[in-house]
Amino acid sequence: MFALPTLNFTVSQVAAVCETLEESGDIERLARFLWSLPVAHPNISELNKNEAVLRARAIVSFHSGNFRDMYTILEHHKFTKESHGKLQAMWLEAHYQEAEKLRGRPLGPVDKYRVRKKFPLPRTIWDGEQKTHCFKERTRSLLREWYLQDPYPNPTKKRELAQATGLTPTQVGNWFKNRRQRDRAAAAKNSKYDRLFRDSAQCSVFQNTVTDVSEALASSDISFTEISNLVKSATRYGRINLITWTEPVHRVKYENFVS
Repeated sequence: MFALPTLNFTVSQVAAVCETLEESGDIERLARFLWSLPVAHPNISELNKNEAVLRARAIVSFHSGNFRDMYTILEHHKFTKESHGKLQAMWLEAHYQEAEKLRGRPLGPVDKYRVRKKFPLPRTIWDGEQKTHCFKERTRSLLREWYLQDPYPNPTKKRELAQATGLTPTQVGNWFKNRRQRDRAAAAKNSKYDRLFRDSAQCSVFQNTVTDVSEALASSDISFTEISNLVKSATRYGRINLITWTEPVHRVKYENFVS
């Protein structure tokens, strides 16, 4: 009968490799490393309780879509506060994705609130403090800096930014998508205001011209040609559809003024 292969690395060495691969963001290599570990080891129970190893297993499960395995790891092992931020983000994001798949549509803020109420953070990754679901100012500042450099980051940049902020690549991608949508909406709103401003300016020019015409009509020595030129000046701005007049000049009639 053949003996099972034994692990040549110590528990601390395995943990160090897991942490290094996690920090690099290379999830594929991290997964391969975990799968290469033999099941037989004198300290296998210690290995299965090591936080770096457990966190690595949870991360690999999350990125491969094995949310059930991830939930089991997070619910049955107590993690230190240093790991809470990343693991909480994974817990929530996994439940969001499952809810979106079930409903067949993206979740809105109210939907996400209901998901959080239905699937509260386990105490193994939460110290009981109330958590705000807005990013910290330092995180937002870093995201904004990267956004100004490149509003469409590629997967590699998303992983780098996720590592720098403690977020997941999915959270980073969603932040950039939402920011682009807000900027497009703001640009459309500004364009609308610009049009209103131009229309207002044109209307002001027309009103000034009408005043000039009225003053001209009050003069006894104004000629019909001069009145005609004033009217043409207003018409150029497109604020009058039709103007008719007959002699004498004081019977000038304005029709179909478009406000």
